[in-house]
Amino acid sequence: MPQHTDQYIGGAWRPALTADSLPVLDPATEQVLATVPAGGPADVDAAVRAARAAARGWGATTPEQRLAPLTRLRDGLAAAQEEIATTVVAELGCPIGFATAVQAGLPLAVADSYLGILAGYGFQERTGNSTVFAEPVGVVAAITPWNYPLHQIVAKVVPALAAGCTVVLKPAEDTPLVARLFARLVHEAGFPAGVFNLVTGLGPVAGAALAGHPDVDLVSFTGSTAVGRTVAETAGRGIKRVALELGGKSANVVLPGADLARAVNVNVGNVFANSGQTCSAWTRLLVHQDQYEEAVAIAAKAAAKYVPGDPADPATRVGPVVSAAQRERVRGHIRGALAEGARLVAGGPEAPEGLDTGFYVRPTVLADVTPGMAAAQEEIFGPVLSILGYRDEEHALEIANGTRYGLAGGVWAADEDTAVAFARRMDTGQVDINGGRFNPLAPFGGWKGSGLGRELGRHGLEEFLQPKSLQF
Repeated sequence: MPQHTDQYIGGAWRPALTADSLPVLDPATEQVLATVPAGGPADVDAAVRAARAAARGWGATTPEQRLAPLTRLRDGLAAAQEEIATTVVAELGCPIGFATAVQAGLPLAVADSYLGILAGYGFQERTGNSTVFAEPVGVVAAITPWNYPLHQIVAKVVPALAAGCTVVLKPAEDTPLVARLFARLVHEAGFPAGVFNLVTGLGPVAGAALAGHPDVDLVSFTGSTAVGRTVAETAGRGIKRVALELGGKSANVVLPGADLARAVNVNVGNVFANSGQTCSAWTRLLVHQDQYEEAVAIAAKAAAKYVPGDPADPATRVGPVVSAAQRERVRGHIRGALAEGARLVAGGPEAPEGLDTGFYVRPTVLADVTPGMAAAQEEIFGPVLSILGYRDEEHALEIANGTRYGLAGGVWAADEDTAVAFARRMDTGQVDINGGRFNPLAPFGGWKGSGLGRELGRHGLEEFLQPKSLQF
């Protein structure tokens, strides 16, 4: 079992300044995979000082100069695809097929996209008698979650570096091993010392110290709305910018005339992928009352295909959730929904058959869910789909917009114009039309309690830039 005792600070692996360590568990076996340092304020301060020392020099480089190491980093990610996938399987419990295609493949696509964006981005423009420069914001604190551990790192770190910022990364304590792998690839890519730094540790300790550090200029955080609120309050006391990608309770609205079977089957796959641990998952399926029971039957049949199992087995479609605490949280939500009157269509709160070891949850479908139930309002973050009925389009819109969240959603209709018209009225940052595919060049982020700012594409780069105007 590897016992890591170092942090990546100032261009080198250095002994951690705190003696405490964190165990990294395999969610499928509950065995300890490795230990990493439980970094504290001293580690964070050392990392921020290294980033601050490197900030002016890196910020003064040209886009072409930044492209060279970023291209080598992209190439490193490409070469390490298999290692990335197996690492995420081990520490997250993500099935190997999904880990290969998404957990490893998506970060590579995102990194590659920023090479093109950086090469073509205009960092200055003339307006009237002024020249406006887009300059790096400075030192960025990147605090990332465990559900898409490498994707969220790449979606923050790569555009920050492309913008000319320096970074201190604090990854989720459940999945720090792929973050260490990423730090190794950054080192091999040859970035100047201090441009990228990694500190592992607990959120309330290392994360809080990083968000509140006076030499951090911007905090980019992905996680729960509750923690995001705390991060924003901490950062606000220092008058520093924040980018927050928070929770979701996304609605997938199937309008009359749409392909009901396809819409429901895609929705089930959307919610059960990554064991339901996706902030943008369509956890609320809205169907017209005349098609309700038909949709429930389709969902039940689709759910039967998702049998939890060993994430290392290529045949497995659903692995465990990340931790024992997450397992109990999800099971508690299922019990609560049944107590409120929801009908169990598939799954349930019991352990899956033959899987008493590991943090497994039965993929669950709930029917007869009403808009006021917790299952329709709270982010469960597990493989749980709630099906709600609606009377007409206005009622569907009222339900879809009737939560504190606004991250993503879906609309299905007989024609694109009808779907787009409905989607334009949804209070959410991103909507898929008739099963539209994820686009790493499009901005991703939420409205309302789902966050501030955007990731991915040109908008993701601009989060790390600030304007300076010179008048002539």
